[in-house]
Amino acid sequence: MSTFGDGLDQAVQKAFTRPAPKSAGAQMRFLVKQYKGTRAVAQMLRVSQRTVERYVKDQIKKPRPDLAARLEREVKARWQPQIQARAKERAATTGGIVIDTRARLGYVAPIGSTDEDRIRQLTVALPPQHAARLFEAQARGAGDDRLREITAEALRETYFQDGGRRAGSLEEVRFTDIEHLEFGL
Repeated sequence: MSTFGDGLDQAVQKAFTRPAPKSAGAQMRFLVKQYKGTRAVAQMLRVSQRTVERYVKDQIKKPRPDLAARLEREVKARWQPQIQARAKERAATTGGIVIDTRARLGYVAPIGSTDEDRIRQLTVALPPQHAARLFEAQARGAGDDRLREITAEALRETYFQDGGRRAGSLEEVRFTDIEHLEFGL
């Protein structure tokens, strides 16, 4: 299961027009170019400067799994920044964001009500203002708990209250036991 922040990042990364570098050497060279030196890359990845230099020269080809994951995450975070910014802007102003989830959703309701807490499979298109709130919170460094709250509020307004047409007194939606979570732009 991916976290909320990772899910938002993956949705934005689907907008890439060119694939990010795949090999460890190419990824390392990209980061060295971005950071303008091997020392900064070594500090960021928590390896020695010599190790970075050896990857750049293709003397080492296969990183250990934890380093490979950090390397890929850092490259994707910096790959095509203008395209990432445009995708976020489009989602926040016109397109909105789609959430596909299987989780325990609902609120306290009378027994037998269709809105009581239960596992639901939902695919909901959230309007642009909710996408904007999610991306703004992520940019401010909000943790998964805060992103979950924002998503629950968006689902309350969009899915449970249907834009104000029903369940007007609903105050809180529970969003727990997440089995699957994916965002799309």
